[in-house]
Amino acid sequence: MSASTSDKKQFRKMTEAPVCPLILKLAIPTTVSMLVTGIYNTADTYFVSQLGKSQSGAVSVVFSLMALIQAIGFTLGMGAGSILSRSLGAKDKDTAGKALSTSFFSALGIGALITCLGLIFLEPIMNMLGSTPTALPYAKTYARYILFGAPIMMGTYVLNNLWRWEGKAVFSMIGIGFGGVLNIFLDPLMINVLDMGVAGAAIATLISQCISFLLLLVPVLLKKNIAKLSLSNFSRDLSFHGNIWFTGLPSLLRQGLASISTIFLNQQGGGLAGDAALSAMGIFSKVTMLIFCVLLGIGQGYQPVLGFNFGAKRWDRMKTAFTFTWIFGTCVMLAFAIPLFIFAPQLVPLFINDAEVISICSRALRLEAFLLPLLTVNVMCNMTFQSTGERFKASFLSCLRQGLFFIPCIFLLPYFFGIHGIEAVYPVSDLLSCLTSLPFAIHFLYALSSGKLPAQQEKPEEV
Repeated sequence: MSASTSDKKQFRKMTEAPVCPLILKLAIPTTVSMLVTGIYNTADTYFVSQLGKSQSGAVSVVFSLMALIQAIGFTLGMGAGSILSRSLGAKDKDTAGKALSTSFFSALGIGALITCLGLIFLEPIMNMLGSTPTALPYAKTYARYILFGAPIMMGTYVLNNLWRWEGKAVFSMIGIGFGGVLNIFLDPLMINVLDMGVAGAAIATLISQCISFLLLLVPVLLKKNIAKLSLSNFSRDLSFHGNIWFTGLPSLLRQGLASISTIFLNQQGGGLAGDAALSAMGIFSKVTMLIFCVLLGIGQGYQPVLGFNFGAKRWDRMKTAFTFTWIFGTCVMLAFAIPLFIFAPQLVPLFINDAEVISICSRALRLEAFLLPLLTVNVMCNMTFQSTGERFKASFLSCLRQGLFFIPCIFLLPYFFGIHGIEAVYPVSDLLSCLTSLPFAIHFLYALSSGKLPAQQEKPEEV
C-alpha cells in the first residue's frame, strides 16, 4: 500500500468510523501504555521501599524532578500533537511535519540543557525539592542518572504523542510498553541481585527510557507515520514555536504544578512526620497515579478523534465522542474507587511494612477513593480544549487540581488539621476542580449542538 493510500485510509477511519468503537480501539493501547508507565514508576517505589524509609523518600523527592522533565516533554509533544492532528484533519501534511520536527529537536536540545544545569546544581536542587538530610545522599544518587537521560526522556514523550495523535496508538503502546516491562524486570536485578541499591533503580529507568526512545523513533525513520520528521522541517519562525508552546501550555502547567505541589507536599509532610510522611505520600502518589493512568489513557484515545474531526468540522462526531468518553471514564473510575476504599490498608503493606506509613497512606487513599469518579470531568475538559486549540480554557483548567486549589490547601489544611490535612489535600482539591470544570463541560456540549465553536477551519474536500 502506497503512503498516499495509507494516509487516505487513516483519514477516513478517523472521520467516518463509528465514534465509540474508534475511541475504545485507540484507548486500549494508550491505556496500556499509561498503565505500564505507571506500573514501572510504582515498581521503582516498591523495590526501593524495601531498602528503607529514607531511600523511599528519596525516590519521592526525585519524582518531582522527573515530573518537571516530563512536563516540558509533554508540553512539546501535546502542543505539536494537537496542531498535527487538526492539520491532518484539514489535510495539511506540511504543517503536521513542521510541528513534529520542531517539537522533537527542541526536546533534545532543552533536555541536554537540563542535564548540564541539573548536574552542576544537583545538591541545591535536591534540597529545594524537599529532601530531608537523611534522604539527601540517596536522592542525589538517583537524580544523577535521571538527569543523564533527560534528552532521551523528553524525546520519548514527543514521539509517544506523535503516534497517538495520528491515531496509531499501537506504535506508542509497543514503544512505551516494552520499555516499561523491561524496567520492571531490571529493577530487582539492579537493586537486589547486583546490590546497586537506589542507583540500580535509576539505571534501570534510564535503560528502559533509551529502549522506548529507539522503539518509537525507528518506525518514524522508516516513514510509517504521516507527518515527516526532518531537520529541514525544523521551524525558524518564533511564532510557530510559540504556537506549539502555548497549545501545549496546559500540559506544562499541569505537570509543572504537579512537580511544585509535590515539593510543597514533601516539605509540609516531612515537617510534620519526617520520612514516614514522605514515604506514605510517595506511595499514595504512585497508587493513585496508576489509577489515573487509566483515565488518561481513555482520554488520550479520545483526543485524536476529537482533533481530526475538529479539523474536518464534524461537530456531530465530536459531541458523541465527548459524551461517550465522559460517561465511560466516570464508570471506570467508579470501578476502581470501590476496591481502593475497601482494600487500602491491605495495599500499603505491599510497599513497606511500617505502621506509621501504613496509617497515613491508608487514610489518604480512602479519602481519595470518594473523589475518583469526579476526576473525569476535569480531565475531559482539559483534554478537549487542548485538542481544539482553546488555550486559555485548557490552561486554566489544567491549573486547578495541582495549582490553584492544591497549593492553598497544602498550607491551610495541615495548619488546622496536622497530618490529617496532608491526607485530605488531594481529595479536597479534586472536589473543587470538579465543581469548577462542570460548567465548562456543559457549555462545550451546548456549543457543539449549536455549531458555535471557535477557530473553525474550512472543511477539506472529500477524499
